[in-house]
Amino acid sequence: MAAPTAAVLAARIDRVRARMAELGADVTLLSVGADLPYLTGYHAMPLERLTMLVLPRDGMPTLVVPRLEAPRVDQHPDVFAVDAWDETDDPVERVAALAGLPGTVAIGDRTWARFLVELQARLGSNTRWLAASDVMGPLRAVKDASELDSLRRASAAADRVAAQLQGGDIALVGRTEREVSADLGQRLVAEGHAQVNFAIVAAGPNAASPHHEAGDRVIEAGEVVLCDFGGTMPDGYCSDITRCVWTGGTDPDPQFRDLYAVLEDAQAQAAAAATVGTPCEDVDAVARRLITDGGYGPWFVHRTGHGIGLEEHEDPYLVGGNCEALQSGHAFSIEPGIYLPDRFGARIEDIVVATVDGPEPLNRVTHELVVLD
Repeated sequence: MAAPTAAVLAARIDRVRARMAELGADVTLLSVGADLPYLTGYHAMPLERLTMLVLPRDGMPTLVVPRLEAPRVDQHPDVFAVDAWDETDDPVERVAALAGLPGTVAIGDRTWARFLVELQARLGSNTRWLAASDVMGPLRAVKDASELDSLRRASAAADRVAAQLQGGDIALVGRTEREVSADLGQRLVAEGHAQVNFAIVAAGPNAASPHHEAGDRVIEAGEVVLCDFGGTMPDGYCSDITRCVWTGGTDPDPQFRDLYAVLEDAQAQAAAAATVGTPCEDVDAVARRLITDGGYGPWFVHRTGHGIGLEEHEDPYLVGGNCEALQSGHAFSIEPGIYLPDRFGARIEDIVVATVDGPEPLNRVTHELVVLD
C-alpha cells in the first residue's frame, strides 16, 4: 500500500484538532512512535536527536527534524512544514518557539523524558500537560477502509505461516524453542512482513507462561507447543496470531483436551460478542465467564484483547473496567488463555474488526487443536 496521501493526512490532522478542542489542548507535540507516521507519513528513528511534530490547534503544523533525517520525510507543504535543524542548533528551543505560550500541551506518550523535562522548563510552570494518547488514541483506534485492507493483508500473511505450523511443515520435535522461533520469523518475512515483532514459542510447561521467551528447551513428542507471532508489514500495519499444536507420540492429555475445549468456546463466543455498541469490558466478561464456568477462572490471567494497527498494542483494550463501546472500524485481538503452572497452557488469538454487519475475524486458520504426526 502506498503512503498516506496529503488529503488523508490533512483529514487526520483536522480530526486531531477537533479532539484537541474537546480536551482544551492548545498544541500537540508528537515525537517518536506511531502517532507521527499516522499524521505525517514519516517514521522517525528513535535517536537521541529530537524529532517532533508541533501541531497547534490553529495554524500550520511543523515537523522539527534533524537535518540528516530530512531527506526521509515525504514533503507535503500544504499539510505541514518541515524545520530541519543542524547539529549545533537547539531543537528544544525551536519546538518551544513554535508552541508559543500554550495553556495546555498534549505530549506524545513515547517522548523521551529528557525532552519532556527540557520542554517543561522552557514552556513554564503554568502550562498544563496531557498525554497525547488522550487525543490520538480514540482517533487511531477507528480504522478507515484503507487501514482495514492493510490489516487484512497482514493477517492473511500471518495465517499462511500458521497454516504451515498446523500442516506440519515446520519441524518441532527435537528442535529448541529458539530455533522454531527463528523459523517462524523467517517465514513471516517470506510471507511479506518487513520485520518480525515477536515469535513466542512455548512448549510443554513453558506454555503456562503467557509471554515466555523462547529458549534452549528442546521440544518433545507428546506436548503442547504454543506459538504467538506477528510482525509489521511494509505499510506499517501489524499482524498478531496465536495457535497451539500438540506434537505426536501420544494422545493429548485429557485435562488439556478439556482445557482447550473450554478455551475454544470462550474465544469463539467472545469474538461473536464483539459487536458495534458493545462495551469492551462486556466482551472480556464473555470469555471470562465461560472460562470460569469451565473451572479454569483463576488461570485466565490477562485481558481478552488489545487494539492493533500501526502498533501491535493500541486502543481499544478489551478488559474489565473499560466501558468504551466498540465502534465500526475498531480492530482488536480476541485472545483468551488458560495457564496451569508447571503443567501446560493454551491461548487462541484472532484479529477481529467490529463492523455494522457484525464482527469480522481477519484470521481464518482453524482453531481446533491440531495433533501433528
